[in-house]
Amino acid sequence: MVRRRFRWRLISRTLILGERTLIMGVLNVTPDSFSDGGKFLDARAAIRHAFEMAQAGADILDVGGESTRPGSTGISAEEEIARIMPVLKGLRGRFPIPISIDTRKAAVAEVALSEGAEIVNDISALQFDPALAATVRQHRAGLILMHMRGKPETMHRRPFARDVLRDVSAGLRAAVLRARRAGISKSRLVIDPGIGFGKNSAQNFEILARLSELTEIHLPIVVGTSRKTFLGAVAGGTKAALHPEDRLAGTAATVAAAILGGAHMVRVHDVREMVRAARIADRIVGAS
Repeated sequence: MVRRRFRWRLISRTLILGERTLIMGVLNVTPDSFSDGGKFLDARAAIRHAFEMAQAGADILDVGGESTRPGSTGISAEEEIARIMPVLKGLRGRFPIPISIDTRKAAVAEVALSEGAEIVNDISALQFDPALAATVRQHRAGLILMHMRGKPETMHRRPFARDVLRDVSAGLRAAVLRARRAGISKSRLVIDPGIGFGKNSAQNFEILARLSELTEIHLPIVVGTSRKTFLGAVAGGTKAALHPEDRLAGTAATVAAAILGGAHMVRVHDVREMVRAARIADRIVGAS
């Protein structure tokens, strides 16, 4: 498998994607995220953990102030901003790697980008807030477009797609078209198949097995499987069998599978361990 290289243009720099897998470290500044809710709600703890992830080998930091776990109802832009602002201010001017803001809202993205973030990671792929595309374009930020079937409140209660890869591919192509029509350069776009967002366990594994089909969209791919429920369900026999922090081996296996399928970035909680897994997978890709 030969992984295509891309130049991902951000606000102040350009990242080379495809030479090696980039590691996006997750920083949830929330009380209710599925994996580590409340652990980094305190700004000082969040800032300390951000530097720990950078030191452990993260290439990008993804900061989120709103949980989008299945069944979550969302919060206001004002509350989301109040959660992330102390962290962004604490990192500004002294943090060594690019910062991504995980948000669906233009108001939140505007504040984050003004405070030094360079990437918007939008799980709605520009469908939640019509103003978000203009905010990304005006700041010349990088943009991650993720596929989600439905909304966080309902995505696991509605019918699943009959053909998951066809559904994901069509949704991502439509998202790219929305971004391009809004004036966002293709060189600023990355796509994400949205593991766990409106897909059942079997479909999550099918996406990983057939990930290379999404390379036909001709954009860099980021995959996020870290600590997700479908890993615990397989390893432990039941969905509740394993705590999210006990899904390290499953995460490592799926990180390797994603890289072998063509992923350019992986979004993870356990940076140090996943850097090691990614480097092994990178060597396998290089040997091929």
